[in-house]
Amino acid sequence: MGSSEVSMYRECVLEQKEAIPAIYGDVDFTILPERYVSGVDLGNSLPSRYKRYAQSALSDPERVANIRNYTMMGDGVADAYAALIPEYGFRTLVAMLEDACENGIEAVSNAPKELVTFIHAMEATPDWVDMDLVEKGARQERIPLVTISPFAIRGAFIATFMNKYTALPMTMTGTLSDSKSARRVLETASFFTATAMPGAMARFGRGFQAAAKVRLMHSMVRYNIMQSGEWDVATYGIPIPQVDQMPAGLIGIFLLSFKLLGKGRTHFTSAERERVEMARYRCFLLGLPQDLLGETPQEIVDLIMARALSLREEFDDDTCGELVRGTMDAELLDDPSVRGRIHSWMERGFSKYFLIQNFCDGKTARAEKIGIHYRLEDKLATAVTILVIIASSGFYTLGMRIPGLRSLLDKNLVNKIASLLDSYGHADFITDASEYKLAAAK
Repeated sequence: MGSSEVSMYRECVLEQKEAIPAIYGDVDFTILPERYVSGVDLGNSLPSRYKRYAQSALSDPERVANIRNYTMMGDGVADAYAALIPEYGFRTLVAMLEDACENGIEAVSNAPKELVTFIHAMEATPDWVDMDLVEKGARQERIPLVTISPFAIRGAFIATFMNKYTALPMTMTGTLSDSKSARRVLETASFFTATAMPGAMARFGRGFQAAAKVRLMHSMVRYNIMQSGEWDVATYGIPIPQVDQMPAGLIGIFLLSFKLLGKGRTHFTSAERERVEMARYRCFLLGLPQDLLGETPQEIVDLIMARALSLREEFDDDTCGELVRGTMDAELLDDPSVRGRIHSWMERGFSKYFLIQNFCDGKTARAEKIGIHYRLEDKLATAVTILVIIASSGFYTLGMRIPGLRSLLDKNLVNKIASLLDSYGHADFITDASEYKLAAAK
């Protein structure tokens, strides 16, 4: 490997090969995968409305280098633990992780050193984290989670399937069926909802445990796919790299930051900072490096832009189309009541609208090309849902500003979130290699 080849990636990326050979032993770290592009006009996945931010995002060589490095970077501590599957089996690994999260690592009899390292890494809270701000940010998160997320989560989830380079792991893990698509949507909703419960982000909170299980699930996917021999690193890079965690983890504060910059603002208010720190700490628990967690509106937008600019745009119907259609057609909640049917109608219509507005440049024609048909009934459902969202969000937002009502309304939100979690069902956050569709990789 020549000096120029070595300089392409940092040592922490190259070290994966020796540290976790079961996953990275055969990876050629002298190449840039096909998925990676550099430059504004090279077929990247950046929506047109954001193009004006492209130059700013690429202006910092260090930022560009970070994105390149983390395009080939997994999750070192979780990957090492997942690589123990042949010795323990995936269910035992999940059970030991749950025990460590709930009762402390000391409670796990003969805990493997990889689990100890994994837990300790999550417990190593960075100096910049203010748990008081995180808790206040979680309180703010409860309003959109109750008023918007139940209608938007499907559309946000589908957005992750719109590029073949990021969608393929989901295809290979057998998520094409309606039932499995629904399960993944609800698990995603469950994770973000659970993290907003009081105390959820504390060491023994349910959010901490959920983040640990999500990390392990992703690492098991990496292990199983790389072990199969069916994954093309030269094309796709490594499965679920660190940069692909950014959109889901940071979408909320990205949209906030983008809105603020559009108004000419460069700093967050104290209330906005609470939301930002909640999101950043949640991303830390998910394993994202600090290099990918911006502090200011400009930094957050630039990082997300830089990631989008590095991802080659390609929609493959066999990979992406099947996932999009399967997820949109899936019945998320089995509630045959009148209320349940009305909610389903509103949710499906608004999810299409959310997807089109945020990930299809607002163009229904583009949505049509990927199998999303935004019909009149969907438009009516969207209109009704928007009215409901505006009314409910406004009620809670204004009410939370009144000291005498704040506590009562927050208790109401907590109860509603608990009900949502019940409706989403138990989130297993597991992946079973026996269900994989490895032919999808060919």
